[in-house]
Amino acid sequence: MTTNPPDVPLTDHTAHQTDLQREKARAFDSRLNAMSARLSAGLSPISAATAWLEWGMTAASQPAEVTRLLLDGQRKMVEGMSASLTSNSPPVDGFGHPKWQTWPWAPTVASWQAARDWWQQASQLQGMSPHAQEMVRFMGSQWLDMLSPANAGLLNPEVLERTREQRGQNLVDGARNAIDEWRWEHGLPSRQSAQEGYRPGIEVACTPGKVVHRNRLAELIQYLPTTERVDAQPVFIVPSWIMKYYILDLSPHNSMVKWLVSQGHTVFILSWRNPDESDAGLGMADYLEHGVFDMLAAIARLVPKESVHACGYCLGGTLVSIAAAALSRPGKVSAAAPLAPLASVTLLAAETDFSEPGELGVLIDEPQVRLLEDMMAERGFLTGRQMGGSFAYLHSRDLVWSRRMHAFWLGESDQPNDLMAWNADVTRMPAAMHSEYLRRCYLHNELAQSRFPVQGRPVSLSDVKLPSFVVGTEKDHVSPWKSVYKIHLLSPAEITFVLTSGGHNAGIVSEPGHAHRHYALHTRPAGGAWLAPGEWRRAAVRSEGSWWPAWSEWMRRQGDGQQVKARVPKAAEVLCDAPGENVHVRYND
Repeated sequence: MTTNPPDVPLTDHTAHQTDLQREKARAFDSRLNAMSARLSAGLSPISAATAWLEWGMTAASQPAEVTRLLLDGQRKMVEGMSASLTSNSPPVDGFGHPKWQTWPWAPTVASWQAARDWWQQASQLQGMSPHAQEMVRFMGSQWLDMLSPANAGLLNPEVLERTREQRGQNLVDGARNAIDEWRWEHGLPSRQSAQEGYRPGIEVACTPGKVVHRNRLAELIQYLPTTERVDAQPVFIVPSWIMKYYILDLSPHNSMVKWLVSQGHTVFILSWRNPDESDAGLGMADYLEHGVFDMLAAIARLVPKESVHACGYCLGGTLVSIAAAALSRPGKVSAAAPLAPLASVTLLAAETDFSEPGELGVLIDEPQVRLLEDMMAERGFLTGRQMGGSFAYLHSRDLVWSRRMHAFWLGESDQPNDLMAWNADVTRMPAAMHSEYLRRCYLHNELAQSRFPVQGRPVSLSDVKLPSFVVGTEKDHVSPWKSVYKIHLLSPAEITFVLTSGGHNAGIVSEPGHAHRHYALHTRPAGGAWLAPGEWRRAAVRSEGSWWPAWSEWMRRQGDGQQVKARVPKAAEVLCDAPGENVHVRYND
């Protein structure tokens, strides 16, 4: 017979046993869910089933509307097929080869396009929640993209023509590409290791500089000047922690860092550590303390008595905005050393309001975040390839099916470039931080609602009075520009908003001299009236070329106008040469 120890009350012992049982049950369920995630490509079955159930029940309650949709879809399909047989219909996106406009392929393309158009309407039944509408629209589109006539192998006229011309050599090359991709996915040597021709410190990330500070999460790089005199206020750049920093220091011809230095700016940039299992418990507070506050303290030591132009890219911009709000509120931020004050804030493709997060929002809800947490619990982090798989899933038509058709059936190989090499140089995310980021920002939108805590107290962007330069990109699927634009609702500061051509990466890496670039710019004065996005576009002044010069001049106006002798790090402050150690840490998972 088991007896309770005399010094432990029975109720406490029972509660302790219950807690242990709950922990064991939760651990078992977590491992089971992580295993099942491999079968569902990381998509929560609960999220998918809930969305389809809502769509099905809504459809069942609207038989007249469903009948109308079916008849309308049938009519449009017949009309599309008829038009494809009797006239030269315009090419459908993704079917540019002339053979697609001829018999027997034209009717197939027309019916497929009609099905896509029909599903865009059929998935948006009135009465459904917006998230369920987006989920079923997205999942249905995934199936339609997979069933695209372009994916029909030898039934694709472009593949047939290439096979006939090359006498099947394209299929041999395609098989070689497929084997090479399999090797790459399993961490084996392969031709897809695009980084081989773009090595950090040699071909990319090669702007001369020194690592002048390091902590457990990041290195601080100070770049060497190329002008005799520099602006008094330095620039401090915080990139996203889901990427290697050298997206902003690619090849010499398109390096933002190199260009800023050439314009007379003293540039500091953060190089995040690629985390491992020991970093599983690091949270948002750690990234804020070690990534922003500690670095501002280092800059205050290296460049005393000067304010700083703080710039954040993507998630780094969200972090900079949180830091700016904390530094602007009444009461001081607790820090071991004085922090350099901020002169201005620049946010590049960075969201502060996550109520309309764009395509990423399709994959973020409570069941999906819980599944991600179970996946991360196995190893203590989310791998770069898991994150990359999510982006590929969101854009499967371009990043999966079209790419594989060209690689496996046409026998074409991607020509590596610096941006591709950077994109393949994946990074991890600690479990605690990523979970907290998804929950606090995406699920609960705490920053926009002035509830995000910093050192035990919530911060509010309404406290930020610093002039701000905010950049959105026209084709951004990660941080849609209208979502980035919402900072106008949160901060009363003077905001210069720029909308530039390109997407999340190409719109930011938009160096002067790059062909076919343009941007629109408009400044709302401090405390100015709200302009809806459409009104802003009408008020903004459009310019051809890169937005970088406009940003450089804007920072110069926010400073005191003084220039000082070019700054070179003292030997005692240098830990190693740029690009430092963190950028070289790679994992094959």
